[in-house]
This record gives sequence, structure tokens and C-alpha cells, in this order.
Amino acid sequence: MKELKINSSRVKGKLIDFIQKSVRSSGFKRVVLGLSGGLDSSTVACLSARALGPKNVIGIIMPYKTTQKRDIIDAKKLSKTLGIQIEYIDISNMVDAYFKKIDLKDNLRRGNKMARERMSILYDHSKECNALVIGTGNKTEILLGYGTMHGDMACAINPLGELYKTQVIQLAKSLKVPASVINKPPSAGFWKGQTDENELGFKYKDIDMLLYYLIDKKYTMSQLLKKGFDVNFICSIKEKIKNNTFKSKLPKIAKLT
Repeated sequence: MKELKINSSRVKGKLIDFIQKSVRSSGFKRVVLGLSGGLDSSTVACLSARALGPKNVIGIIMPYKTTQKRDIIDAKKLSKTLGIQIEYIDISNMVDAYFKKIDLKDNLRRGNKMARERMSILYDHSKECNALVIGTGNKTEILLGYGTMHGDMACAINPLGELYKTQVIQLAKSLKVPASVINKPPSAGFWKGQTDENELGFKYKDIDMLLYYLIDKKYTMSQLLKKGFDVNFICSIKEKIKNNTFKSKLPKIAKLT
């Protein structure tokens, strides 16, 4: 199947404009983001630097002891190339202190704690630096609920939320994000050897194409099967969407009137 193509120049311009207007209309001049050395955060850092100027972008590198060294190296290199401010905060002791008395064998639970620890740090720095927290989640992750509530899914504004993962790759290339970042297997680094695609069970290029026809084009099951999608693949993705819809909704408030 073909790739979901975007007009990178047009999208880039719209997102730069979005960041400028969203930040200024909120009464701010600066943004702060978690800089992981991965594709999404690198792309948002590039967009933010162009929209607001490098001096108004603050990247926080927050590794855990399982974080790969190459991710830290890539994050530092990108920040130097862009000329943005960075701060380095190791979250290992913070997370381990919480789980010290717990015999924890659940990697996902520990990963969620890492994500929330990082977001807590970002919001603390947003107050210190008088900056908005800018998000890095893409459309694929949002639709599948592949993120942590009050963790990496939390933010004030999100420029990538309407782009599928494979479209973010195209945008990243047009922004000249380093190939070392673009080509590495996407991973949250929650545990050794963890990758997004292994955890999801499918390749992003396949997921994105299915989501495009399922969500954007609103194809029925019979239409999806005619397009050549495997029935088990379709059912698995639909189940992920169904089970994680609550993550993208505001909390329900009891109505008393």
C-alpha cells in the first residue's frame, strides 16, 4: 500500500503558525518540552524553534537508567544544532524511590510512572520559566491510546495531533531532523529492548494506512477487507481504539440539574 503523503512545506507552515498564535494568544512567549532524542519530540523542537526563536524553546532531557545513551546523545546534538536551551534531569532515583518497597514485575506500570514523573517536571519548569508545555503526541498514538494519561498525553498545545506517525517522519525530513533520529526504531525506552512496534504488534506504516481508511475515510469492514487488510489486524486495531477512547476525553462530571 502507498504511503500517506503530505505536503510537507504547507504542513510545516501551518504548524509554525499554529504554535506562534497558540502561544501568544495564551499570554506566553516560550514553550517547554521533553526532549527524548526521538522523532516526535525532535520534530516539535524544530517547529518551536522556527516559530518562537531558539531562545524561547526549553528542552528537558529526562533519562531513566534504561534510556539508551544514543537517545541522550541525539537529544543533546539536536539542541545544540537548533540553539535551544536544555536542562538535564535524571529521573532514575525519583522513580526507584517510589517503587523501593514494591516487588514490581510490571514494566508497563513502571513506564507509566516514568511518563508521569517527566510531565510533573515539565509542568514545574513551565511555572519556573513562564512557558507553555507543548505536546509531542501524534495522531496514531492518540487514536490507539498509546500513551500515558497525565504523562506524555498531557500538554497545553499539540502541533502533531493531526499527523499520523509516518506523516511525522515526512515532516521531520523536511525540517532536516538528523537521520540518526528518523531512522531509529521508535521507543519510549521504558525497559531494555522496548520498541513501539513490538509493543503494538504491527508496523506503523500498516497501522497508519488502516487508521486512514477506518477513521478518515470511514470505511466499513467489508470495504477494508476489499482493500486487502487482514481481518485479525482490523479487529485488533478497532479493539485498541475502543478500549482506549476514554484517554482522549475530558473527565465526566456528574450533572445535578
